[in-house]
Amino acid sequence: MSALRELVAAADETLRPHAVADPPEGEFAARLDDPTRGFVLDAVREGFLLHYVEPRAFAGMDPDLRLLAGDSFYALGLARLAEAGDLGAVAELADLISACAQAESEGGHDRTHGLWEASAKALLRTQPGSPNR
Repeated sequence: MSALRELVAAADETLRPHAVADPPEGEFAARLDDPTRGFVLDAVREGFLLHYVEPRAFAGMDPDLRLLAGDSFYALGLARLAEAGDLGAVAELADLISACAQAESEGGHDRTHGLWEASAKALLRTQPGSPNR
């Protein structure tokens, strides 16, 4: 199951009516060998997209629901990492969420892609079983 399909399945039931029928593959899950980290990065990415751009797995939400849904996916992702005891990855993603919020508030949307790539690379380097860990 793709990370975004898994995200739709894990979403609160109030969000499921807004799920797209066939979400695309996630941007990051295929790059990470650790399925938990892959799911989490795509869940947090969907939260970011719900807040600031266009989401991939959900549509038709009013702005208030999009904001709440985005928050719920941030929390879902971070909670999964915390449950797995992956506190370094929690810190990385918490910093990413904060940095993206700051960039967006300053009109620096063009900077967020680099922030996402840097975090994905950091999580790739430190994933369990990685020779760089």
